[in-house]
Formats: sequence, structure tokens, C-alpha cells
Amino acid sequence: MAKLEEAVRPALPDQRGEGVFVGRVWRPDVDGPSIVVVRGADLLDISAAYPTMRELCEALDPANAVRHAEGERIGAVDDVLANTPPDTRDRSRPWLLAPIDLQAIKAAGVTFAVSMIERVIEERARGNPDAAAAIRKTVQSLVGNDLQRLKPGSDQAEALKQVLIREGAWSQYLEVGIGPDAEIFTKSQPLSSVGTGMDAGL
Repeated sequence: MAKLEEAVRPALPDQRGEGVFVGRVWRPDVDGPSIVVVRGADLLDISAAYPTMRELCEALDPANAVRHAEGERIGAVDDVLANTPPDTRDRSRPWLLAPIDLQAIKAAGVTFAVSMIERVIEERARGNPDAAAAIRKTVQSLVGNDLQRLKPGSDQAEALKQVLIREGAWSQYLEVGIGPDAEIFTKSQPLSSVGTGMDAGL
């Protein structure tokens, strides 16, 4: 097993004073979880203002809210990190929890347009190489031979969308590749995330 320092040091950047960092900690003295903020080398409990991470994240300006929140010091960041791995934990002292609580875990991304369009073309052509070639020719007449240069949300992408609709080859699946918005999708359910230094069952 890697040394603890090697495992948890990446949890915070060296320039930790330049950002706003929040998390959740289990506090044995209150027998429950608390929302904490990193202030210098310390962790401050700001649960009096924000009892859950969900409430903090849904504030109008979460970063500004955290900057102005008063809190109770519960320990040094390094000490709480060091007490987090289950096999060496002192259960009388605080340890880190996964930072997300009552929200589903989301991710955002854009799928490459090239692979998406090829997939839709193949599905539309149903294995007919002549039909696939005809659809590709139509696509190339709009965006050229290099689909890599297609910019999602551009006028060119919108024109391609209209052609694919006309050809009966459009799919909502393509919207996240050539449309203006990133795909937002659920990665996991509330309270299912695993925090720094924790065991994960596979």
C-alpha cells in the first residue's frame, strides 16, 4: 500500500489559499457529519450555516457564502487526512467523508462528434455500404472531409443537424456531440460516493 502522504497529498493543491475548498468530516464528538472549509492549515466546521453540502451548493454564490461563513476549528487538515484511512483510524478523532451528501453525483461532457456521426450513419445504413457512403457524402459536403473540425453549436453544426433530420438520420444522441450544450448525466446516487483514503468494494 502506498504511503499515506503519497495517497492524500494530491487531495489539495499547494496553492490552497488561492481557492475555496469544502468537504465533509465525521465528528465523533457530535456523532455526525459536518460541512467543513479549509482555512489555511485548518478545517473549520461551518455546519451552523450550511448543515448539508446540498444546501451549500444550492446557495446563490456558494464560494462567496463559504468565504464569509464563520466556523469552529476542528483540527488541522493534515491531521484529519491522516486519520481518514479505516485501517489506522482513531475513531475518537475526526476523519474525512465523501464530500457529496444529499445530491445525485453528476458529470458533464461532450462526446466526440466524429464517432457519434459514424455510429448514426451505420445505424441508418443498416449495413448497406452504398447507403452509408451516400450519407457520408452529404455530411462531407457540409463540413468537409475533416469532421474533427466540426465545432459543436456552430452554424455549420446546425446545418448538419437539419440535413440529418431531412435524411432521417438524426438522433437525440447526436445533440450532445454537435449541439451547443454539454451532456449532463448521473454517475451515481446520493450518499454513494467514496471519499479520499476510504476503502472501495469491487
